[in-house]
Amino acid sequence: MKVLMVTGYKPMELGIFKIDDPNIEYVKETIKRRLIPLIEEGLEWILISGQMGVELWTGEIVLELKEEYPIKLGVFPPFLHQEKRWPEPQQEQYQMLVETADFYQSLYQKEYEGAYQFKAKDQWFLDKTDGCLILYDEETGGTPGYYLEKAKTYQEHNAYTILTITPFDIEETVEEMRMEDPNYWSN
Repeated sequence: MKVLMVTGYKPMELGIFKIDDPNIEYVKETIKRRLIPLIEEGLEWILISGQMGVELWTGEIVLELKEEYPIKLGVFPPFLHQEKRWPEPQQEQYQMLVETADFYQSLYQKEYEGAYQFKAKDQWFLDKTDGCLILYDEETGGTPGYYLEKAKTYQEHNAYTILTITPFDIEETVEEMRMEDPNYWSN
């Protein structure tokens, strides 16, 4: 796999309402632990649309990983100025990613007009990537499910890898991080 799309929940879907919520670090660490083996196996590009939450956090992770690995970040929002209605801290995160990504381009060179832009974005990612990594919980549902369903349908006729991160995976990371902390063993 050379090109991977990463998506998942928006912060509010995870019960995260502040940009400095400590739970973000657990989500980011889980994503990072999933990406590193893929990069070591030859992954070259990670693509995101730049949505708040999992996608912005993934962008930040990729920028960190670039210090050690030959990985590239592409940001492809469905339309211009997707961030303009977001809270200011997320707008700043987004702008930083756009400025530091290896490639940035809006799929439509106009602002939001309708849901067709999101549908076209999903199809574009399916056509341009070898697979996806989705943070999703089948029991909870939510917006990442739309892409997951399209990916499953696409996978029926195309070679396409679907990788998932579940809440259980995040809990596992939390426990691993606790056990990696030397103070954990001294109590």
